[in-house]
Amino acid sequence: MMKRVRWGVISTADIAQTQVIPAILRSEHAELAAIASRSSKVKEVAKAFSIPYAYDSYEELLINPEIEAIYIPLPNHLHKKWVIEAAKAGKHILVEKPAALTAAEAEEMVAICQEKNVKFMEAFMYQFHPQHKRVQEIIASGEIGEIKFMRTGFSYLLENRKTNIRMNKEMGGGSIYDIGCYCIHAIRNLLGSEPVTIKAFAEIDPETQIDVSAVVHMKLENGITCVFDSSFEMSFRNEYEIVGTKGRIIVPNAYRPDVVGPDAVIHIGERSERIAGDSYKLQIDHFSKAIIEDFEPSYSINNTLQNMRIIDSCYQSIKSKRAVSLSS
Repeated sequence: MMKRVRWGVISTADIAQTQVIPAILRSEHAELAAIASRSSKVKEVAKAFSIPYAYDSYEELLINPEIEAIYIPLPNHLHKKWVIEAAKAGKHILVEKPAALTAAEAEEMVAICQEKNVKFMEAFMYQFHPQHKRVQEIIASGEIGEIKFMRTGFSYLLENRKTNIRMNKEMGGGSIYDIGCYCIHAIRNLLGSEPVTIKAFAEIDPETQIDVSAVVHMKLENGITCVFDSSFEMSFRNEYEIVGTKGRIIVPNAYRPDVVGPDAVIHIGERSERIAGDSYKLQIDHFSKAIIEDFEPSYSINNTLQNMRIIDSCYQSIKSKRAVSLSS
């Protein structure tokens, strides 16, 4: 019988119920064993998904010796505390993006995971969709020539702004934290290079002091120019375009292809390719296999640290209204 990792979920957050819990249930490498929440609906959620253990405290879940891996979709400001607690309990950890509020926080989290010898991965599920591997193959083939430019944007119209945690500065609100982090990840992942300079601009909400929209210009070590935008004040879009000397690639549903259906489409010049994939399931498969087979997840701890350093630099640039240089 195939080995399955026994998972616990901390929180009944929407993303857990609508995406990650169903993905765990679809995975042949995972088994959903427990859920914990301070919400009164934890028993109801456990019943809906046939989860054996339901706890009204996170601590109770963490001391259950049957649980091997933990998924943490808590608000951003709680990631550090509960990653550290899960690591101390010897659990492997998949934490929602952004992993932390600062690179310094991420370094503390990483240190305890390494000390306790537990796997750690930040949940950028989009990267597991095969459309991105196909984009990398096209780039490597030389079909679009030498890469000169990449632009990417992620936006949606945020409703219920007065009560939404994405508008709460202390809880890690802001468009760069919430969705701009995907754009940073994609630039680094697809182009295989790190930014050396960053200049960021933002529209700051006067009441909450969070960035409701941002535009960021980056120059990479390999000379490629990149621009990304993130916003809570625009219609839904989640795309990227990579431009070379001989052509370009457009991926119109880069970060949430599931929103439009089971298949993604990429455009290479006048040609289009349709590519099927289940991002959330593939993410659970990958992390579960990393535990079973004892290998480092493809999105490593060092990648998480670097993504957080870049987010720090974006906010530093916004605050100073100046370009920021990054050391390699």
